Amino acid sequence: MTIAYKTEIHPNSEQIKKIVSSIGVCRFLYNQYVGHNLDLLQQKQRIFSANQFDKQVNHELSLVYPWIKECGSKARKKSLVNAETAFQRYFQKTAGKPQFKKKRAQTVKLYFPKNNPKDLEIERHRIKLPTLGWVRLKEKGYLPIHGTASSCTIEQKANRFYVSVLFSSVNGKKQKECKAKRFSDGIGIDLGIKDFAITSQGQVFQNINKTSIIKRTEKRLKRVQRALSRKYEFQKKRGGKPATENGSNIAKNILRIQKIHQRLARIRDAYRAWVVSVIAKTKPTFITIEKLNVQGMKKNRHLAKSISDQGFYDFKQKLGNVCRKMGIERREVAMFYPSSKLCSHCGVKKVKLSLSERVFSCECCGQSIDRDRNAAINLMQAREYVLLP
Repeated sequence: MTIAYKTEIHPNSEQIKKIVSSIGVCRFLYNQYVGHNLDLLQQKQRIFSANQFDKQVNHELSLVYPWIKECGSKARKKSLVNAETAFQRYFQKTAGKPQFKKKRAQTVKLYFPKNNPKDLEIERHRIKLPTLGWVRLKEKGYLPIHGTASSCTIEQKANRFYVSVLFSSVNGKKQKECKAKRFSDGIGIDLGIKDFAITSQGQVFQNINKTSIIKRTEKRLKRVQRALSRKYEFQKKRGGKPATENGSNIAKNILRIQKIHQRLARIRDAYRAWVVSVIAKTKPTFITIEKLNVQGMKKNRHLAKSISDQGFYDFKQKLGNVCRKMGIERREVAMFYPSSKLCSHCGVKKVKLSLSERVFSCECCGQSIDRDRNAAINLMQAREYVLLP
């Protein structure tokens, strides 16, 4: 079993310069690979594989752009492999056509495998990375000192840097037994927009996007985005010439926007992790969730942003990790299972149920219950489901 640990690092100025330039090289090669293969697809020719394009980079492209060699060969090859995977998903119709990576999005990561025995050495306050040397850690003592690390990736978010280290085994400290004692029955979880999650036991987790801290931060984000838009408009009036040398004011404004986006992402991620921990502490025998068509739900332009901000996929990933760790059975019902229309008491299906009806009233047995709580109970009582790994 492989375990990944992610933590923030504090590189010095020289290390920051090398990380940023290496990420730029990986992004450049990714875009070159995508652009070359898109041209081949238009000509109805076979696309290049990552190995074929890597040979072209070493023999041709690196002569035109010698700064490509400043980045490690493994990191360059990994970016091409990621681009090849994007095309494979496109051909399998599991994803859309590969898009070019933008610098502002900061989605490109720097990959380092463990080539030498002295690579990825870990101490309490620092880690030794290939080509970078010793780098300070922000959170001391978080990474296992006696673990066997196999690879790591470095990413940049706003003006911060993070390292994710993959361990094939963790030795030294004795790992606590995490098998859950069966104190309670299973639970069903209904995910929604009005409230983030409602369990069959009656726990209600509010939608954090409706809280004041998120609303204030989003209001600040709009203000900073308008300021950046004005700067671009003024730049057009000057004939494309920025007001300051090298457009430093625009770069500062972009960094402000990236910081606010990161703040929003961290708040939402921490909230989802807290919800998973609270649910796991009840130690259920099984957890039943519903398969959601998130992409189809996003087609409603009035609800698209609210659904995206909830982060249902990330919540399911976190829940799956905790269930595997604690030995909890995870069930998933079909996408069109009528959990909201069934009466949790008598099982009679209500034919018409509009979204405005927040209280489920059964015409057969007379039960009146909250709509989401009724759906969560039906999920717990479901007999047709799929066991998730």
